[in-house]
Amino acid sequence: MFPEHRDLISTLKTSDRHFEKLFNEHNDLDQKIQNIEAHLTSGTEIEIENLKKEKLLLKDQIYVLLQKSLKNGA
Repeated sequence: MFPEHRDLISTLKTSDRHFEKLFNEHNDLDQKIQNIEAHLTSGTEIEIENLKKEKLLLKDQIYVLLQKSLKNGA
């Protein structure tokens, strides 16, 4: 996710608790989706769709924080 901002993401994960929380939630959802799709855990297509929507909302929030940080000169 956002490989062009890898360094900034690393910095924000250690300096901004809210960013870290969003980032970890996004990764957790990604893992849940992968586990369901790989049939490692049970889940329906609707559950997968809802998890993907939630993950996308988190990604949007992360992107806003990245842009804000870039604008502020981080």
